[in-house]
Formats: sequence, structure tokens, C-alpha cells
Amino acid sequence: MIGLIVVSAFVSCYIGLMRDPQPHRIPVAVTGARLAGQVQEALGDSVDVHRAASASAAHDALLHRDVVAVLRTGPHAEGLALDTAGANGLSTTAAVTRLVTGYAHGAGRHLTVADTVPLDRYDARGLAGFYLSFGVTLSGFALAQSVVGLANLLHLRHRFTLMAAFAAASGLVAAAIAGPLLGAVPAPYLPLAFVLALLAAAAAFTTKMLATYFGPLGIPVATLLLLTVGNSTSGATIGTDLLPRGARTLSELMPPGAAVRAIGDISYFQGSHVLAPLATLVLWAAGSAILLALRTSGQTTPAPTRPQPAPVPHASDEDRSGPVMHASGDDRSVPDPHPYDEGRFAPAPYPYDEDRPAPVPHPYSYSNSNSYGEDRTVPDRGTAGTAGTAGTAGTAGTAGTAVTVWSGGDAGRFTADPAPARHHA
Repeated sequence: MIGLIVVSAFVSCYIGLMRDPQPHRIPVAVTGARLAGQVQEALGDSVDVHRAASASAAHDALLHRDVVAVLRTGPHAEGLALDTAGANGLSTTAAVTRLVTGYAHGAGRHLTVADTVPLDRYDARGLAGFYLSFGVTLSGFALAQSVVGLANLLHLRHRFTLMAAFAAASGLVAAAIAGPLLGAVPAPYLPLAFVLALLAAAAAFTTKMLATYFGPLGIPVATLLLLTVGNSTSGATIGTDLLPRGARTLSELMPPGAAVRAIGDISYFQGSHVLAPLATLVLWAAGSAILLALRTSGQTTPAPTRPQPAPVPHASDEDRSGPVMHASGDDRSVPDPHPYDEGRFAPAPYPYDEDRPAPVPHPYSYSNSNSYGEDRTVPDRGTAGTAGTAGTAGTAGTAGTAVTVWSGGDAGRFTADPAPARHHA
């Protein structure tokens, strides 16, 4: 279900916003009060006419991004001249050119168009700022996902340090590739890197904060907020002046839209309006970090559990997890001697006083491999003779036998002793 919501929102935002863009109050500077009134009346709410006192004042407004175009009287009295700023984006420039061309055609006046602030030659479509913003946002989002998995291994300050360091590195690397290496973004290197670092920090801390507050739903929410809504309303593919009212508001408030405007300002318009986008990025990064710290400050990271050794099998090859029953009936839990010492002999087969086999009752040798490697010969004492009654001699006792014993259990074998010792009563 979450996947369907994400894909539906992605397709709806990107394709829906490009489906039928309509100009809404595009700022245009017009020289001359009479001409300004005629243009406003003819074009209505499609343009926002700024009356300029002179051509130079209108040109300054265009260079500082106060307006997107300047309409003035041409060299000939009946002609019109339109100066545009292609750096505002192809969609916006094309829209304002189409509107003014329609007005000039209706008024029967010739129109000449000139691009005063063109795009860089390696960014002919004006999409470098969008892809740069999208890539940095995606990197911060991916970093936050990794940090979520390290929550039980890293302290809060270490996670903050990791995200801040990555944001700085991401800004430096992305600015170097887009600027000096590829030449697609003509912004100064360090200001561009600073803007991109703020964007990466805003994406990383926002994603981590949402994952902390909303749990498993935090990552899909961040996907919808940053990668879908934020990038689609950034104003790079479709100019903000062509977006619906709600999308224009989101473009001003979301980090990707703020980054796209900041990149354009420092690249083509001398950073005239860069402070507002920078403030937006700082608020997102700092605000998310504060909320994240408030949420996790009272939580302690549990220490990693020391792995416990596996239980040692009993000497008689039994797997005993409970206490060992002593032969006398006692419940004795005695650990095996030397469970991990290498080089020691194996313990005796009966280390817990279990019932041993009965003694050998006849003159044979009981042999087995002793657990300690000893070969012991123990003499059999024989049986005692019976006492004689009055006037009757007692019976003689049986002779003792030399018995060779190897203690080792029931697997012994019997061998006859070749020379049993004899005793007389």
C-alpha cells in the first residue's frame, strides 16, 4: 500500500504539474506609463506589470531578478523590444515571450526579443540546477536511512557528527563536479558548495527526524515530502510562476525549491535574493536537528551484550543442560574441569561420582584405555576362608589374583592372568 501511494504521488506531481502550466502574475517591467497600462489591461493576471521610470532602471531590475522580462519601446516608435532572462528557466521565458508576442500582434506592433541573461552554454535546457539539487537531496536521504540502522551502535552526537560531515563533503564534491569539472553551473565554488551542504543537511536531518518520530512510516513520509513534492515543485522543470497557487507556496517552503532558487541567484543574478532560500535551508536543517535531539536526548543506547560461551558437552558425551544427579541422590551442579584448556587430558569417564561397575569377581584382567593414560595393576585380595567349628577345620580361602585394571567404563575386555598368586589359609 505504501509503495502504491509513493508511485501515485510521484506520477501525479511530476506529470500533473507539467500537464497544463498556466502563467500567473509573471513579473514584467514596462517602461512608460501608457504602455504599462495597455499591457496590464490586455494580459490581465497573467503578468504583474512593474512600471519602470527608465530603461536603465528596468534593466537593473532584470539583472537582480526582480522581474523576468523588460518590455520597452523599440528603436522605432511603432516597435517594441522585449528583454528576457533565460536563466529564469525555459518554461518561464517561453511563457512571457508568448504572452508579449500575442499582445504585440494584437496591437499591430513589431516585437524584437533579446536574451539579456542567457543560460550557460553547458546548460542549454536550464536543468543543471534541478539535477544538482535532486542528487544532493537523494544523497542526504540515503545517508539518513543508513544512520537509522546505526541508532543502536552510535551515540547521538556521533550520528550528528556523521550527518554534518557527510553534508559538508557532499556539498564540496557536488559543487566541484557541476562547477569547475563540467562547467554547467557558473556559480562561485565555495558559495555553491555551501548551498549544497545546507541542502544535504536539511535532507539528512529531516529524514532522520521523521524516521525517529514516525518509526517505519518515517522513510516513506520523507520520500513523499522531499523527493516527490519538494523536487517536483522546485521550479526548475516548470517555473514557479506557472505552478498552481498551492505548488508555488510549497516551492517557497521546501528545501529543494529553496536550493534551486539559491543556485540560480548565485550563478546568474549576483546573489541578489539568496538570503531567503538560505534561511529556508537553515531552518529545515537546524529545526530537524533540534527536534531529533529533543526526541532522543532521554534515550540511552544499550551496551552491546557480551556473547556467552556455548555449553560444554558432558564427559560421557551426554548433552546435559540441567544439573547432574549425583549417585547418592544429591542435586549437584558442578562445572566440568578445564572446559576450554587445550592440551589437558580429557576428564575421567565418571567425574560426578556416578555408579561405577562392580569389581571383577574372578581372576581375569579388566582392561580399557585409561583416561589418564595410566596402566595400573591392582592385586585381587581373594575371598576369606570360612571359620572352622569346634573340632572341624575351616575351609581355605581362595587365592588372590593379580588383576590389571584400566579404568575407563564398560568397554573393557577380559584377559586371563597367566600366573595367579596362591595363598594358603
